[in-house]
Amino acid sequence: MANVTDLQTKYSKLAQEYSKLRAQNQVLKKGVVDEQANSVSLKEQLKQRDQSLRKQEQEMDSLSFRNQQLAKRVELLQEELATSESKGKKGKSKGDSPSQHGLQTQSVFDEDLQKKIEENERLHIQFYEADEQHRRQEAELRTRLQELEKDSDQHQAVVDGLTTKYMENIERLQSDKVKAQTLEREAKECRMRTEECQQQLRRCQSELNKQVKQSSSVIQEKVPFNDTKFSDFNSLNVPPHNRRHQLKSRDVAGQALSFIQDLVAALLNFHSYTEQRVHIYPLDSSIEPISPLNQKFSQYLHENAAYVRPLEDSFLQLHQSITEDTVTVLETVVKLKTFADNFSSYTHFLQKILPYQLKSLEEESAATLSTAALTAKNQELQSDMKRITSVFDKLKNYINLLALPSVQQDAMPQSSTSAVFTQLAACLHSLHDAIKEMSKHYNQKAGLEQELPTITQKLCTTSECLLGSLGSLTSSTGKIATFFSNNLDFFTSSGYSPRTSTLSLNPLQAESMLANKKKAAAYIQAIKKPRPQTVAYKEALTNRRILTSSTESREGLTQQVMQSQEKIARLEQEKEHWLLEAQLGKVRLEKENQRIADLEVQLAAALGGSPNSLTAAVSTLAQSHEEAEMEQKASGKEATLCTSLVGMLCTTSTVEHAGDEESREQLIKTHYMVRVGELTTQLQISDSKAVHFHSECRALAKRLAIAEKSRETLSEEVKVANQNITRLQDELTTTKRSYEDQLSMMSDHLCSMNETLSKQREEIDTLKLGSKGNAKKNKGR
Repeated sequence: MANVTDLQTKYSKLAQEYSKLRAQNQVLKKGVVDEQANSVSLKEQLKQRDQSLRKQEQEMDSLSFRNQQLAKRVELLQEELATSESKGKKGKSKGDSPSQHGLQTQSVFDEDLQKKIEENERLHIQFYEADEQHRRQEAELRTRLQELEKDSDQHQAVVDGLTTKYMENIERLQSDKVKAQTLEREAKECRMRTEECQQQLRRCQSELNKQVKQSSSVIQEKVPFNDTKFSDFNSLNVPPHNRRHQLKSRDVAGQALSFIQDLVAALLNFHSYTEQRVHIYPLDSSIEPISPLNQKFSQYLHENAAYVRPLEDSFLQLHQSITEDTVTVLETVVKLKTFADNFSSYTHFLQKILPYQLKSLEEESAATLSTAALTAKNQELQSDMKRITSVFDKLKNYINLLALPSVQQDAMPQSSTSAVFTQLAACLHSLHDAIKEMSKHYNQKAGLEQELPTITQKLCTTSECLLGSLGSLTSSTGKIATFFSNNLDFFTSSGYSPRTSTLSLNPLQAESMLANKKKAAAYIQAIKKPRPQTVAYKEALTNRRILTSSTESREGLTQQVMQSQEKIARLEQEKEHWLLEAQLGKVRLEKENQRIADLEVQLAAALGGSPNSLTAAVSTLAQSHEEAEMEQKASGKEATLCTSLVGMLCTTSTVEHAGDEESREQLIKTHYMVRVGELTTQLQISDSKAVHFHSECRALAKRLAIAEKSRETLSEEVKVANQNITRLQDELTTTKRSYEDQLSMMSDHLCSMNETLSKQREEIDTLKLGSKGNAKKNKGR
């Protein structure tokens, strides 16, 4: 597992280095690309300058050719002047008019010659200045090109070195990966072996359980009853309760708790000040980042409270569990196991931070200002830390041995317990010596560090605090060692032991002992109180029968009550059901009454009257019927009353009118039945249309809701778009302002440049005029 953790740390370091180098490579690549772009642009500028140079050379050639032509023309003009002068001398006698003409032509030639000479001089000056400027620019560009080529060569060399370094790192990572794969295979093989061993252990346990069951069944069936079978529960074998031992145990536990609290405070201070020192020396984290190893070490040290605080809490629980009414031996102190577990976790924490402590001291030794004495002291501190970690590991083993009897019975005899206590006392003394030695070496190291020229006040303060924590740690370990040695006889003595055996006390015996104590205390208290009256045996039996019968009758009554409650609940449900049915029937009856009323209204409308006229017709029909009966009584003839769905008809009992009445009744009946059928069809059509319209309205409502939602989303999008538009408009205005400011600045700069150029031109013209004047004076001389 240590190799795996080392490989993981190596992997993390290599990954961090790889990420750093990769970032550097990207920066260098970007720089190389920029330099290449600059070199390309400079090459293009060089080409342009070469082209301009060629153009100027061509212009120079053309100017030189023009100069030669002008020189030839000047020579020709001079020859013509000479010939004209000779001719003028010869023709003096001829008159004044030709001489005047010769003088005019000569003055014209002189002016033309003077202009050509000035133009030639100006062109020579411009050519010289352009040639000098071109040479200067060419030299500057060549030097810059050489510098850029050197920079590109250096960048290329750096890139090549980084690529080789990357390849080496990749090869190393691949080799480490192969090693890790081999270690994983070995770990898998170990897991397989452990699983096989666990399976074998389970088989052995199952076989042993079977054998125990068989032996116990044989003992129960074949061995006769014997009082010594459960000797542990025999009243003579239970030891008496030792109150003095309990008070002594609580006193000792209280003293140990105070020492443990001092030790926890000292350890917390030591780890905290060590963390502060890691952030200060050899590199100050406020100025520059510390190494990844020290960062990890600082992270682990920051978690020290999670391992140190539980020591105090668990020992406080142990002290609270020890009272006068308990039995304090190793077999009954269950809270000692939690303290042992917490101490084991703190020991694992020390083992985890040990390599980081050693590497941190190596980094301090490798610092630039470290001396040989400081290096030696760092080596001594490394050996001290290793020794302290090993002593804590031994303490963990002894404490776990002492906590074992509380978990597993008969795990350790009394002689072994005394030996463990003796070794624990010796181990505490060795821990005190190791911490004292480390404090001495650290004090010497702090004195050497104060002699360094670059020591800071922060480091001095941290070192003093660290020395103070080491001093308190030394004093607390010394107190614990002396306290344990002074109470060693009490720890090794057996305060509780059964009377008839030399074995240690088990938890069952402790429980029986406490139960006996409670019984004795209750008995003593009961003696002081008056006793209740006794009851005869027969009366007790009758009371028992009455009680059993009353309980049986009570159970029967409870069952009947439960059944009646279930019936009531069921009837309540049926009642609610029939109430709902009655409400539905009432609603249906109202609908039928409404339907009959509607049909009567439609029937009255079909007849051409109103419901009032129908009732009036029925009443007049009844009155006519009464009058007919009166007339029949008066005349002595018999009359018959016919009733139907339409109404009532009173007729005489003549034979010739019977067929007409039936046919008329039948025709009216068929007519109204057809009419009722038509009305029902129209009603069904209207109902179907209403249902259709209702479904369409629901669909439209849903579409309206969807449209509302889409409108809300679109409005939100419009708001966002408007915000973006306003933001872009603001950006546009800012960019416009910046461009306008830049243009105004450029225009001002151009104006200033034009002014400077105009001034330079004026100065050049004045200088040329001055040089011309000087040349004319020289010629005149």
